[in-house]
Amino acid sequence: MFDRLAIVRLSPRSSAAPTVFAVYCDEKSLSKSDRNAARDAALANPSFRGELGETAVASDGTVILGLGERKAFTAKEARIAGARLVRGLERMKASKVRLACASAFATRDQREFAQALGEGMGVANWRVDMFDGKSTTRSARAGTLSIDALVDAKDTTFSEGFARGIDIAHSVNHARRIAATPPNIGTPNWFALEAKKLARATGMTCQVITFAQAKKLGMGGMVAVGQGSAEKSLIAILEYKPTRVSAKARGKTLALVGKTLTYDTGGYSLKVNNGMKGMKYDKCGGAAVFGAMHAIATAKLPLHVVALFPAAENMVSSNAYRPDDIITMYNGTTVEVTNTDAEGRLVLADAISYGCEKYKPTTMVELSTLTGGVVTALGTWSAGYFCDDANLRERIESSAERTSERVWRLPLWKEHKDHMKSQHADIINSNPSRLAHPIQGAAFLDFFVDKSVPFAHIDIAGVANSESASDLCVAGPTGFGVRMLVDLAEGMC
Repeated sequence: MFDRLAIVRLSPRSSAAPTVFAVYCDEKSLSKSDRNAARDAALANPSFRGELGETAVASDGTVILGLGERKAFTAKEARIAGARLVRGLERMKASKVRLACASAFATRDQREFAQALGEGMGVANWRVDMFDGKSTTRSARAGTLSIDALVDAKDTTFSEGFARGIDIAHSVNHARRIAATPPNIGTPNWFALEAKKLARATGMTCQVITFAQAKKLGMGGMVAVGQGSAEKSLIAILEYKPTRVSAKARGKTLALVGKTLTYDTGGYSLKVNNGMKGMKYDKCGGAAVFGAMHAIATAKLPLHVVALFPAAENMVSSNAYRPDDIITMYNGTTVEVTNTDAEGRLVLADAISYGCEKYKPTTMVELSTLTGGVVTALGTWSAGYFCDDANLRERIESSAERTSERVWRLPLWKEHKDHMKSQHADIINSNPSRLAHPIQGAAFLDFFVDKSVPFAHIDIAGVANSESASDLCVAGPTGFGVRMLVDLAEGMC
């Protein structure tokens, strides 16, 4: 693991910087100008098969990176190749490297594939080690890896795409840092301070609706969920207003909403059988939106974007809300609480209705770790999403495809909404019946969305964190959603 990956322009005389070439396993050859005896020998060695992410070092120090089969190579594979490459370079104890992979992508969208390669390297070069102490047995980081991706001064397509990929990975890793922060540190107030820091660093504005203000505004969900904790709930709001809005984005506002439950005990509907373990990840929706806002502001996208983060701790105390409570939400809807462990939808509902009224967005997308039911339905391989707007559905699915962050649309029908009706209030927050469990949260949120606003609810409960390592991620938070949201925003401008 390197301290960081730095994009640099290396001197042509820097002999300490090996060059990385890329080949497909079914075309194990370099262009005539890139060939020499040492590289030809490395390619001819039967131990190097050119499989995806496989590396070989030639006698002249050149690194050969395998890309697998040409016909099977997509942006997803480019990310995996990048992830395996950065780990290979760490094993080689490299400190500088030149990338000469552009020719391997010659018949493809070079910028897209270079960006994916950069994302893979940057995302793979991260781990949860910010809390290591004196007794850690983890190996120290390897310092900075300086990367020169500009091998052709006349064509900067590859280098620009690669640099963008590293930037996106940096934003993904910001989201992972937020998600991994434990609850004794990562409280609602801590998150608000992180949002303010981000605003100062990127030129955004940050507003915080405090617990007292939420009470005055009639945000019954925010108040109820946070009232049992000494760390009171709040809504942090980041707003990005570019100095120039593109012609395509004129008159448009993208609103992002991220569930930011810094810890969830379940309240009086207490989680049992060690069910609280990992509940620091209940803020992964907010973490993903945080990372996306970092990327959007850093890239100076010409689009107005606002992000709302309803942050709360769901705790048990004599002041905590209870099953059977009836609360009035910001938009006037009354809710009978049947399950205090269905708290995320309560804070999201107030944030959504406030965001619709205050900012008049033309598109709103919300991310949350909302239900265990979506994990049962789709496993850890896809997020579930709900969207009634055909145009927004197409854009979300296109972004998900490009960024390899899978989503699968689930239905939301009148019957699902009727399933949430209450005998004693307008609606219940959770139906005791397990029927349509992953859809209940989406049906509840539908009561709080301005029907003139194209809206998507994305449930990332199954993909927000992983119990085991993959090619791209170590065990822990994945930063799922950052790349997809950024791609969606780019498509709007």
